[in-house]
Amino acid sequence: MCDADGGQLIWRGEKLRVIRADEAGFPAFYRVVWNAHVAEFSDLSPADRAHCMDVVVQVEQALRQHLQPTKINLATLGNMVAHLHWHVIARFDWDSHFPAPVWATAQRPRDAAPEDALRARLPALEAQLRASLG
Repeated sequence: MCDADGGQLIWRGEKLRVIRADEAGFPAFYRVVWNAHVAEFSDLSPADRAHCMDVVVQVEQALRQHLQPTKINLATLGNMVAHLHWHVIARFDWDSHFPAPVWATAQRPRDAAPEDALRARLPALEAQLRASLG
């Protein structure tokens, strides 16, 4: 994540970026990625932590407004990639893993129809994000 966007770039600011991840079965899976290499949230200054969380909240609010998900999942793990990033994932009761985490075993087969319908709504969501983030 230091050298590449890490997904479809939606918005880039001076300190962080928002990307849509390419995660099969989860079309509304976004990441807020800190541009500079830091491993832990506590490595940031208080002002930078506030800025990061403000962007996470704006992504969550856009997902809720445009997609009306069953739940929003927020996570920052970094076990595989020790570069600060937040997962912001819209979850739906029809998704293959719900109510389990996206990294767990699937609970049911994927259904392409609702995934495709959701994917068609992402351009408006992402336009709003770009406008609100500046």
